[in-house]
Amino acid sequence: MANKTFRWGILGTGLIADWFTRDLHRLKDHKAIAVGSRTQEKADEFANLFSIPNRHSSYQSLVNDPEVDGIYIATHIPMHKRDTLLALSAGKPVLCEKPFAISVADTQEMIAVARDKNLLLMEAMWTRFLPHMHRVREVIKSGVLGEIISVRADHGQWFKKDPEFRLFKPELGGGALFDLGIYPISFASMVLGTPSRITARSTKAFTEVDGQTSVILEYPSGAQAILNTTNLAATPNRAVIVGTEARLEIDRTFYFPSHFRVINNKDEVLSGYQARYDGHGLREQAAEFARCFYAGEKESPILPLSETLSIMKTMEEIANQIGIKFPPFEM
Repeated sequence: MANKTFRWGILGTGLIADWFTRDLHRLKDHKAIAVGSRTQEKADEFANLFSIPNRHSSYQSLVNDPEVDGIYIATHIPMHKRDTLLALSAGKPVLCEKPFAISVADTQEMIAVARDKNLLLMEAMWTRFLPHMHRVREVIKSGVLGEIISVRADHGQWFKKDPEFRLFKPELGGGALFDLGIYPISFASMVLGTPSRITARSTKAFTEVDGQTSVILEYPSGAQAILNTTNLAATPNRAVIVGTEARLEIDRTFYFPSHFRVINNKDEVLSGYQARYDGHGLREQAAEFARCFYAGEKESPILPLSETLSIMKTMEEIANQIGIKFPPFEM
């Protein structure tokens, strides 16, 4: 890996692509070499902002760019399958934004194609790769918490009631669950694994997408995860892992670089972690993706494809229980 620069192709030019590319600049051995959009104007605008040399007016042209090592998919949720398969078909490894897809079937197809073509594929659940989450996993593994009996996490943001905004637009995969709820659900998966029983309740937003959804996940050990997500109000955005010997509390905002502390049953602070971090944090997943690429790995051990599929099964069951039905996406 010495003196190698991983060359990224950015597929999509929305807000998350902006955040990813901006954070990528903090890695000396990574470079956004190309960008693709649906129009030359948008590609040029994005490229000018980040000094990207290769500008493509179509996604097909981007994935065919011979200078690109890997593709970052930053389009809307219903487009993830289409754009991932486009890149994989062109022989490019893919880092696909979360949530990975809108159904189990789509997820299975994406994974199958990547394995058939022997290409690296990874879900861009960027929180999983942050420094404080590495430390959280170390605390869990140490056993200091005892037997974990519950996980509690929420993700709620307030947005102006605009029917054209993506979180309120069914055609773009709108609703709290898929855009915001993926964070606490993925967090629960990291701590407790695959649930054995799922119970979900929801309230609709003004466009009939889910506006607030609460979930109880139950596990074979008897543990529970109690999760909430909403696009109607700003919530604390904290997370807690409760064990029989101690609990781990992650401060606001738990899915960003954050602080945590371990507190025993006497309310004594046993240890903690103070985040000292510059930037957004999206670059950590890029670093792991490049590490996998150079090591010849086809998935990340931090978030393997089997877990991405398990999470999507949980998401789909919740969606079925609360009646989410996305309009068909035209390929």
